[in-house]
Formats: sequence, C-alpha cells, structure tokens
Amino acid sequence: MLKTYSYPSFDYHRSAEQASAQTLCHPVVIIGAGPVGLSLALDCAARGLPVVVLDDNNTVSVGSRAVCYAKRTLEIWDRLGLGQKLAQQGIQWQVGKVFFRDEQAYQFDLLPQPQHKMPAMINLQQYHLEEQLVRACQCSDAVDLRWKHKVTALEQDEDGVTLKVSTPDGDFQMQAQWLVAADGANSDTRRMLGLPFAGQAFEDRFLIADVVMKADFPTERWFWFDPPFHRHQSVLLHKQCDSVWRIDFQLGREADPEEEKKPEKVIPRIQAMLGPDVPFELEWVSVYQFACRRAERFQHGRVLLVGDAAHQVSPFGARGANSGVQDADNLAWKLALVAQGRAPEALLHSYHDERSAAADENLSQSTRSTDFITPKSRASLRLRNAVLELARSEAFARPLVNSGRLSTPTRYANSPLNTPDCDTFAATMAPGAPCADAPLEIAGQPGWLLDQLGRGFTLLSFGAGAQPVSMAGVQTQVLELGRDLLDPQGLLAQRYDGQSGTVYLIRPDQHVAARWRRFDAQAVQVALGRALALH
Repeated sequence: MLKTYSYPSFDYHRSAEQASAQTLCHPVVIIGAGPVGLSLALDCAARGLPVVVLDDNNTVSVGSRAVCYAKRTLEIWDRLGLGQKLAQQGIQWQVGKVFFRDEQAYQFDLLPQPQHKMPAMINLQQYHLEEQLVRACQCSDAVDLRWKHKVTALEQDEDGVTLKVSTPDGDFQMQAQWLVAADGANSDTRRMLGLPFAGQAFEDRFLIADVVMKADFPTERWFWFDPPFHRHQSVLLHKQCDSVWRIDFQLGREADPEEEKKPEKVIPRIQAMLGPDVPFELEWVSVYQFACRRAERFQHGRVLLVGDAAHQVSPFGARGANSGVQDADNLAWKLALVAQGRAPEALLHSYHDERSAAADENLSQSTRSTDFITPKSRASLRLRNAVLELARSEAFARPLVNSGRLSTPTRYANSPLNTPDCDTFAATMAPGAPCADAPLEIAGQPGWLLDQLGRGFTLLSFGAGAQPVSMAGVQTQVLELGRDLLDPQGLLAQRYDGQSGTVYLIRPDQHVAARWRRFDAQAVQVALGRALALH
C-alpha cells in the first residue's frame, strides 16, 4: 500500500467467446494494459478500428515506475483527448541542473522555443497515467478491455493468430487478424515466439526511493555527480505530484539489492541528502539494474512488438515509456488502414523500418548516458570529471556532459514512406520529421496546428490552390492558410519555411511525408501512394 495512492481493482468479466463457446475473430488484439498497450488501443479506436486488450492483472502498475513524459508523447495523448488533463495533473518542468560535487556545473532548457501547447516535460507516477488511460478506454465503445485474461499459447498462419487464454472461469480460444505484444521487457509473447532479445546488460545497481515530503527544491531535474552526501556515485531528483519526490541513488555493482531496500539503509542516505531535520516518509523503494537491447525485428508475421516487448533502454533520459507510446503512434494508423482494407500489408513493414531506427537511436543515446554516469575505468572516470570541471566555466564542455539525453522524437529520415525533397527548404520540417506545433487563429478563436492534424492525411497549404487528392480510397483534407486558419504571429510560416504556395503532405501520425513549393496534384498523388506503401 502507498501513503498517497489507493490502487483500483478492475472487475473481471466473462467474454463473449466464453459465453457462446465460439471462437471469435477480432481485427486487433493487444496483450498488455500498460501505457503503451492502452495508448495503442485508444488510437486504434479513434481511427474506427475496434480492439480487444488482454491483461493478466486487474490493477495499474505497482510503484511509480516511469515518471517523465516528453512533449511529443503529450502531443500524442492530446490527440487522443488526454494531453491537457495529464499536463495539469503532472508536474511540468523544462529546466535541468547538473551538479559536480558541491557546485553547479551547468543547466539546460528543454524548451527554449516558446509558444507550444504542451509543456516540455511532465513528471507523473505511472499508476496515475495508467488510471487515466484505463478510464478513457472504458468510455470507448471500440475498446474491449479484459482483466485477468492471460495468454498461454499462440499459433499464427497467413490469416491471423489463434490465442489460448486462461481466465478465472477456465481456458478458451480467440482469434486475431493482428496481434500486438505490449507485455513488457519480460514479454511472454516474445518468449512463445522464440524471439531473441539481444543487447547489453549493465551491472550497476540503482536505488529508487519515492519519498513523501514538503521540500523547497524547485520544479526542475537535478542530477549530482559525486555529491558530498553520496561520494563517488550519482543521484537524481525529480518532483512528482502528491508531494512525492523520486530520488535515484547509484549503488555500484557490488550492492546487495535486498539489503539496500531495507529502511535502515535507505533512510540514512536520504537524511544525508536532505539534512537531519527535514521530515519525510518512504512511499516506495526498489533496486534495479537495466539493459539496452532489442528484438531483431518488430514484426513477425501477424504479430507486432511494441514498447519494452520490442526494445529496452536504461532509465536515463526517459526514453522507455516515451518511445513505447511513439511506437503506438506509429503503428495505429497503419493497422487501421490495413485492417480496413485501405492499404496493403506492406504498410505494416514500415513500422519496423521506422521504429527500429528509433530504437537504435534511443539505445545509442541510452548507452552513452550510462557510460558517462557509470565510468568503467579510471581513465574514463578522470575524463568524465574533467568534463564536469570544465563545464562550470567553458561553454564547449557543456554539450559533453551526459546525465541522460532526454527523450526527443525520432525523425524518420530514411523511411520508405518519405518522398524526398525536390525543392529547396530552409526549415527543419523535412520528410520524416514530426510536425512542430504553432499557435493559430481558427474561426476567430485561438488554436494550435497539431489540433488540426492527426485524423488522416492532410495537405497544409500556405496559400490558395491546393485541392484534395485521393489514392486507393484514401483522401487528403486540405488546410489552407488564410482560409481555414490564420498565422497571426507568423510562427507557422517560420517553423515550416512557409513561403507563398508551399504545400506539405502530413501523415495521420503528424509526421511530414512530403513537401513542395507549389501544389501539383500528380506529385501529391504519387507521394500519397508512397506513404501508403502502394509503390
């Protein structure tokens, strides 16, 4: 039990298959009701694709676990109707400070560019997040959320996947045209498929202590290297809601996990950090090790892997849950178009192409962060400490400091769905890039660009002339600057290099597919076909 949170218990219900003793086939079945599986379910439902979600538990995650959620992830949840609610519930922040011993080495700002709807980052305990996602799923007629349903076996063929499911009322079978494994780093689905999970495991151990206290630390991310209260190790501090603070203590390779979790070991560490007179209570304590690894492929026939079932990173940089939700964002629109017969199955192959590239990027960043935080030799320790010393006064050294490169969305620069530029652009919104938000005026009211994107393919036109284009039954909508929306501050034109006549083709997941300096219906049609994997 936690002092600040009571875990909900969700009711188990007999499914239609059990009641009828028939094997029913569903378009999509998702295994795992964590942040990734629930986000995917809501996204599919928003696109008119009904889903079944199976989870072998009947509550939310135990402990706060994932804490930090980045702007791009919040933008995805905002498209699903939850972004503002989560941003209000969580602790918003954008400044981080790095300390070396007893002095500040430098600080950074995650959102130096103003005028975005979503904050740079929020801190929110995972159980709060999951509860909000569960409630949203329960309100959707297209999401069938089933608790105490454990998949114990599966077989697939060219037409779908047959699942054996264990419940409190016994076993039954069900079928799925497409199965998505969102069941975590120890994925039973991946095990049943016999899929390897290759990469690097790290031996260093870290203590997580969630502490209830009234503290005067600012709402910032603070990271210490070799502080006076925890010599030769590192410490990370984050504020969460409900007056809960997350403190991570590096313990080293030789630490005994069971010993280190005992209150008589944890409390003195926290007192040394806060001072003997600061009152606090322990909320949750855990000791963890971590790994950087991934599956070789994220699609295996009719089974797709998402989140930690597909890839696992160290916690430094908040790249785990954020990258998993971005997997869901990438997959949902593709699943919907394929399951609805409006795109070929080849479109799903691009899920692996794009998200494996994202996983490799996250793994690389995460490994570098871990190597900086936990040097493996005296030489690397001396080098790291020299960088931290120089960072206090020398600007060139600050980019070398790595306390965890915080999550940023991946640009799918080499995606097969992109149409390369044939015109010259100065802006960063190249094909494959996630769309940057910008403040707008719509029908006389203030609004945001991303609120207008994400339901389907969109042509964003900087001036008149663009017309809807269709391909294989998929039609674009047109958003025309000056007619459908205004750019009173000029930020939309600035962020997209929106010269008069410029046209962008934007995917349903708010990524750029193509752009031109003038509208050409044939060129747009070809690019739309490419974004649908038709050629």
